Amino acid sequence: MRNGYVWSLVLIACSGLFLLSGCQAPQKAEPVRPVKIADGEVDPAEWGKVYPVNYDMWKQTADPTAVGKSKYKRGFDADGITYDKLSEFPYMALLFNGWGFGVEYNEPRGHAYMLKDQVIIDSSRVGAGGVCLTCKTPYAPALEKEKGLVYYSSSWAEVRAMIPEKHQELGVACIDCHDNKDMTLKLSREFTLGKALAELKVDRSKVTHQEMRSLVCAQCHVTYNINKDENKKSVGVYFPWQGSSWGNIPVENIIKQIRGDETVREWTQKVTGYRMPFMRHAEFELFSFNSVHWQAGVSCVDCHMPYTKVGAVKVSDHRVMSPLKNDMKACQQCHTETPEWLRNQVFAIQDRTISMMIRSGYATATAAKLIEKAHQLREAGKEIDNGLYEQAKDFYMEAFLRTLYIGGENSTGFHNPTEAMRILGDSTAFAMKAEALLRQALTKAGENVPMVVDLELDNYLNERGKKKLMTQPGVEIADPFGVEAKLRQVQPAK
Repeated sequence: MRNGYVWSLVLIACSGLFLLSGCQAPQKAEPVRPVKIADGEVDPAEWGKVYPVNYDMWKQTADPTAVGKSKYKRGFDADGITYDKLSEFPYMALLFNGWGFGVEYNEPRGHAYMLKDQVIIDSSRVGAGGVCLTCKTPYAPALEKEKGLVYYSSSWAEVRAMIPEKHQELGVACIDCHDNKDMTLKLSREFTLGKALAELKVDRSKVTHQEMRSLVCAQCHVTYNINKDENKKSVGVYFPWQGSSWGNIPVENIIKQIRGDETVREWTQKVTGYRMPFMRHAEFELFSFNSVHWQAGVSCVDCHMPYTKVGAVKVSDHRVMSPLKNDMKACQQCHTETPEWLRNQVFAIQDRTISMMIRSGYATATAAKLIEKAHQLREAGKEIDNGLYEQAKDFYMEAFLRTLYIGGENSTGFHNPTEAMRILGDSTAFAMKAEALLRQALTKAGENVPMVVDLELDNYLNERGKKKLMTQPGVEIADPFGVEAKLRQVQPAK
């Protein structure tokens, strides 16, 4: 009875409240209405209003994070000093002489600096024109669509001026990888990667989310070529994947495509006088070619943007960095060993890759100097065996493109250690065969070829454009096992 009395009082009180409020029930709370991102919105700050945690992490790509934790890919230190690859690998100064990379070739500093570094680098590095901005600005897809041939053939400065002033140093942004409506992954570079996937006969409707987590990176982390017209003006950009297939883009087929296409011979190598194609940062091609991690279903994002927790929120780490710089946390998602053990495994792979790379590089440079000598003798009226010369030239091109392929790939072999070693081994073999043939040709012409060919590297290091960069203080010549120093009878810099 007492309980019934209490409930009666409660009901009367509630009735009174309803009467006082005009006999209306309380209104439901207003639902949270998230900020909408406009179609075509490029400014990351606008996306950050909806996704503040991701935006704050993305901004940290500008920091010199974890300085010194990566052995060969140091980027830049806390004082903002970038590392000069030509000083670290002097043979590159010889092989790239006549090309922008032979003037200035620095370790990349990360996504926040991708366009800023183009602004401050020697102007010869952007000699191909506006097409150099294809992966450097989020405005590239719209500019290519709107301007067409003008986008490719105009100068770099002219195309950059088409970008809104406040974003003329903005690198990769949210719109490059995400759909503004639901944040699903998307490909913004249909005019490059989209066409390349069609060449691979990839059914886009069957591409999985995990595969997309690699493809958004493959929009830029690939090798590509720039087509030239008869006036050496850029008229297009493409990925040399013709004849390849998904998970099977071998270096041999890439070389076949670019050697067979006269329109992609972008520069003249001074030491040999040859018109040359070029190979650029082929991370996706190397990684996807039957590597252990690719076969295990690992994506680029799993390693370079692993999940992390910010407060109560689980997000993909938008700082975008090497696992080395993040204390191997990405690796520990699958591997149970200690960070120190994992780091040592990475360094062991990279040391072996670098050792093989410098051997192939110096062997290729030696062949290049002998080609130069053959040309000098011909100019002096001496006869060079053309059969030997042409075979040596063919082997030289095969060697050069292979050492270039691994030298430009940014994992120092780790993305696919066995394939990297195979490619560098083949490069060295081609270079040594070219050298042997050239020695025969030069000997037949009456030339006495010394056992150790003088590469005259100091001359090439001092011919690096306006900046005249000498070997940087504190930058050691890479030779982890000292093999190349012994072979060339020189000591690495202290």
